[in-house]
Amino acid sequence: MRLLNVFAFSLFSLTTLAAKKTAVDKYQEYHSRALSSTPLWLDDALYDHLTAAPRNHTLAVLLTALETKYGCALCREFQPEWDLIARSWLKGDKTGQSRVLYGTLDFADGKGVFQRLMLQTAPVLLLFQPTVGPNAKLDGQPIRYDFNNGYDHSLIFGATVPQSAEQVHAYIARHVASDVRPPIVRPVNYIRIVAVTTAVLGLISFFSVASPYILPIIQNRNLWAAISLIAVLLFTSGHMFNHIRKVPYVAGDGKGG
Repeated sequence: MRLLNVFAFSLFSLTTLAAKKTAVDKYQEYHSRALSSTPLWLDDALYDHLTAAPRNHTLAVLLTALETKYGCALCREFQPEWDLIARSWLKGDKTGQSRVLYGTLDFADGKGVFQRLMLQTAPVLLLFQPTVGPNAKLDGQPIRYDFNNGYDHSLIFGATVPQSAEQVHAYIARHVASDVRPPIVRPVNYIRIVAVTTAVLGLISFFSVASPYILPIIQNRNLWAAISLIAVLLFTSGHMFNHIRKVPYVAGDGKGG
């Protein structure tokens, strides 16, 4: 009986060790892949493999529909922001201390997952937290961030404002137990720098060329005297009083007149 108990305990220990080793190897393998290309592009099989328990890493998956025929403008607008989040995180954590992986699952490659999750909209962010290890969560279900019910869906001139990388990064960082949370690092926008520099130099050149013609007009005392006289007459004639108080041009006297 004692021999049977020892055998059962040894078998359980080996099974647990194998499961932990599988989880560790899984993270190390795909972290190495992410060093060359991030976020990871997933399909149905790879999605199931990375999200399967046990896992001792955090996995952020963006389910999207990038092809034009699906008509998801928000998906295409947010994709550069998502790529920026993944690259910034990996750049600040190349050793993988935070144990976070980023992946993208396009509808064209993951129709089975979309059908299984019964998703009717995109994009959707799923955050899978560890199921083993010091930061494990009892509930292995993912946390869902739905962009169509997101934090900032305001309208500017009738156009929907897409989520920014900073907003989604803050959401992910709040759910990562590690102290390593690399910030967003936006690349230098050289086009904007060149455009602003060109505009400033153009304005300086314009004023340099036009100043001999503009300065005499600005410095003309007769012109400023005329402007001042018009302003004085305008304010003392009651025009501004009527304009501010919305006084009607013609009003009755209450006696039929």
